[in-house]
Parts: sequence; C-alpha cells; structure tokens
Amino acid sequence: MSPRLPLSGVRVVEFAHMILGPACGLVLADLGAEVIKVEPLEGDSTRRLTGSGAGYWSTYNRNKKSVAVDLKAPEGLAFAHQLIASADILVENFRPGAMERMGLGYEAVSRLNGRIVYCSLKGFLPGPHERRPALDEVVQMMSGLSYMTGPEGRPLRAGASVNDVMAGVFGAVGILAALRERETTGRGQLVRSGLFENSVFLVAQHMMQYRVTGRPAVPMPDRVPAWAVYDSFGTAGGEQVFVGVVSDSQWQPFCAAFGLAGLAADPELATNNQRVARRERFIPQLRALFETLTREELMARCERAGVPFAPLVRPQDLFDDPHLNESGFTEVTLPGAGRSKVPKLPLEMDGRRFGARLDLPELGGDAAALLAEMGHGPAGIEDLRARGIIGGGR
Repeated sequence: MSPRLPLSGVRVVEFAHMILGPACGLVLADLGAEVIKVEPLEGDSTRRLTGSGAGYWSTYNRNKKSVAVDLKAPEGLAFAHQLIASADILVENFRPGAMERMGLGYEAVSRLNGRIVYCSLKGFLPGPHERRPALDEVVQMMSGLSYMTGPEGRPLRAGASVNDVMAGVFGAVGILAALRERETTGRGQLVRSGLFENSVFLVAQHMMQYRVTGRPAVPMPDRVPAWAVYDSFGTAGGEQVFVGVVSDSQWQPFCAAFGLAGLAADPELATNNQRVARRERFIPQLRALFETLTREELMARCERAGVPFAPLVRPQDLFDDPHLNESGFTEVTLPGAGRSKVPKLPLEMDGRRFGARLDLPELGGDAAALLAEMGHGPAGIEDLRARGIIGGGR
C-alpha cells in the first residue's frame, strides 16, 4: 500500500485554467489531496496551447481527476453542486465575477457547504483595481519587477511565470491555514491570493532598500552589487560561470584556490566593503584568469574553496542534471510524446518527496465514476453524455 500522504482524504474541486489556479491545485494534489478539475466540454485551453504555453498543461496538472461539464446546463450545474457539497476546498481563478454569474461565488457556495475553504485567485486583492483582468506581465510592470529585471529604460519580464506560480503557492498556504482554523471553528472561509500583491512582495526588498538608504534601487543589470565578487565570468571554452564570494571568510580560500596571493595579502581588500569600493582594481584580473580555465576547472576550484558557483544553463539542460536525476524528477505521459520527466515540488517532509500518483488526466475521464459516487446510475450517466452535459472519456 502507498504511504498516507499529508492531505489524504481532502477533496478539492478546481475551477481553474492557465497557471495560477492549476499551480495552487498542484501543490494540494502532490501533497495527497483528491483534486477534481472541472473543465469545459472542449477542455482546459492549456491542453492545446503551443509556443511558450506548450508546457503549462504537463507541468501543473498531474495527480488530478478531470470532469468535462457544461455548467450552463442545469444538470451540469447540479453535478458541480454535488461535487462542491462533498468537497473540503474549492479553487478558482476565473475572471472577476465569472463564478458569481454561474451561481458559484463564495456566498452561494458557503450556503451549500459551510465547511468549504474557498480559494479565489485573482489579479488583485480587494481595492480599486480588483475588477481588472491581469497577467504576469501586467503585474510585473505595475510592481517594478520588470523595471528591476531589465537595464535602465528597458523593462524586462522575468523569464518564468513567477507571479502565477507563487501566488498559487500562497493560495495553497492560505488554504492550509484555513483548514487548520476549521478544526477549531467548524467553518470554512474565503481565502484570496493576488498576482499584483505577490509581485509587490517580491520587490519589497527594493522598496525597503530605498527607505533604508534614501536612494532608489538600481535595476539588476546596472546595480552595484552588495558583494565584490558576484557576477558571471567567461571561461576558456566560451561558457559562463557565476561566482559569488559573499563573506569575508570565503575571501582567503577563494584567493588560495586561484593562486591570488597578492590579493589575499592586500590590506585594502581585507573586507567585503573595501573590495566593493575597489572592484575595478581586481575584477579585470579575475576575468582574465578565469578565461584561461575551462568551465569544469573553474567550478572545481570554487567547490574546493567552498565558494558559491553555478554554470549558466538552459532549461532543456536540466533534464541531464545529475542532482535532479537523483531526486528531483517525477514522470508524466505527454499526449503523443510518451513519458517525460517533470520537476517535483521543491519540498521535502520527513525524507519524503512528492511526485506523480496519477498521470495527466484524460479530458472528462473521471466523470462517470464521480457521477456514480453521487448516486447516478449507468443509464442516467449515458443520458448526460448523449445530451452533451458531460464530455470526454467513458
């Protein structure tokens, strides 16, 4: 038998698409919850996305069940009500007002199931902007994250859907806290998480830097780093390696590893702040030295010195990463492309990592079993399918 997982016995109904809601549901699903994804008859649009969205479905939807339902039909809405009545958690990230128009907003749902924890994931938390639609790019621009990522005058979106994913994770944190409160109160509650507020949380360090120093934070490509050695360097093979010497205790071992006795003995470079003020004196020397070493030689010396380092890699290179292949991957089946590794949750509990128990769901593949659980007989289920109330698998 499989070991009991932290959220075993918890049922989640997910009305979600794209990344934000599905990322929240993924956290709960990987931790053992039964997550039932309610899709339109044609399926979640991320099943069909190409280009930069081609990986959304396979990343955020393992360990879930799928029902494809016409929620505009009374019978389809009644099925959704049955699922909600049996659930502990509802997750949604539709446009503002969409759930309310279907009669599935928090007030209506809480009357149906007073114990449900209802997580609403939106672009903005309550305030003047809360009815606005939002995207990761939108809130990155509004929060200053794009300003900080690109060089001055050239704002740049971060290279991953950081707000969609993190706001989904914060939603899961709020859900778990609400479940804990329910143990005392017996009641569910409304939990909200917002993309904009998440992005502001990410740049809070730069906001507070301004308050502490009185000087605006400089975009990352143009910044004066807090540490003297904290940059990417070229190597003999043309590859790049990031090296960071982030404490005074690392300076001497770093110098020893690279034969830099003169720098190690220089009293004007004894502390990090001194080195930051004199970077122009020795950074060109480091660049010239590192360009005589292969990437492997440079990294080996950094490892011996106990200095943080990292090769510059592309996302596709990670499939061959030895550390991830030791413990960081699970597997799913990609439609038309066979089995593939996919990263696990970046979390360990009591020595356990959490991977795929259920493969990516077939569209509507779990509707019949769930309808039967709700008391529908085979003839009634087939009638719903024949009339287009439910779709997908049989």
